[in-house]
Amino acid sequence: MSLADAGWLWPVVLAPFVGSFLGVLVTRLPTGAPVVIGRSVCDACGRRLGIVDLVPLLSWLVLRGKCRSCRQPIDWLLPTIELAAIAVPLWASLPEDAPPLWPSALLGWALLALAAIDARHLLLPDALTLPLIPAGLGIAWLTEPDRLVADLYGTILGFLVLEGLRLVYRRLRGREGLGFGDVKLLAAAGAWVGWDGLPSVLAIAALSGLAVAALLSLRGTKLTATSKLAFGPYLCLGLWLVWLYGPLALG
Repeated sequence: MSLADAGWLWPVVLAPFVGSFLGVLVTRLPTGAPVVIGRSVCDACGRRLGIVDLVPLLSWLVLRGKCRSCRQPIDWLLPTIELAAIAVPLWASLPEDAPPLWPSALLGWALLALAAIDARHLLLPDALTLPLIPAGLGIAWLTEPDRLVADLYGTILGFLVLEGLRLVYRRLRGREGLGFGDVKLLAAAGAWVGWDGLPSVLAIAALSGLAVAALLSLRGTKLTATSKLAFGPYLCLGLWLVWLYGPLALG
């Protein structure tokens, strides 16, 4: 699949509405608020939002990023995640030997929500991470049955590696260094890219996380051994890149 084909069109057309739903997920799921039921309201004044307030991207532009009633700023995350949701299927169409587009788009949208939630709340909800495991194995069974064993091993290995590191760190330092959500996310990564893709996922996650920490330090943010930093967004980035482009080439 590439941009020269027409198959990318429908995921892109649907992407703003998917992004709007992801915005609801990111804001409601960590608080336990209902996601599917319940009307959307302004966070500042509580006014129920109508259809004209909820058109992805267009409403935000027309309203100039402010609530129509109280004129308080709309959370910047909402238009950002809608734009990012459009970028997901476009990006997934670019690689020359890209995986099937719809599985890639669904994976990318799930990772987008997970990264946003973890960045904001230091949380990787089971409702999003755990379904990725059967989804990844199911995609392998349907599209590349020869990869199914490698993906099964990857799921087990992904869980054992990070869970082992988490337990060792807690034993040595007396506190948590990794969340259990990260463990489950790496297990999900194994289900999508197999055991042979996991080292690249971890390498990309570690390097990108260190790069962001270095940038924060340069900007004056004081980081210590007890600073809480989300690792989930970097695992999501690593999984996304390895899924689209394959493991890192060594040598």
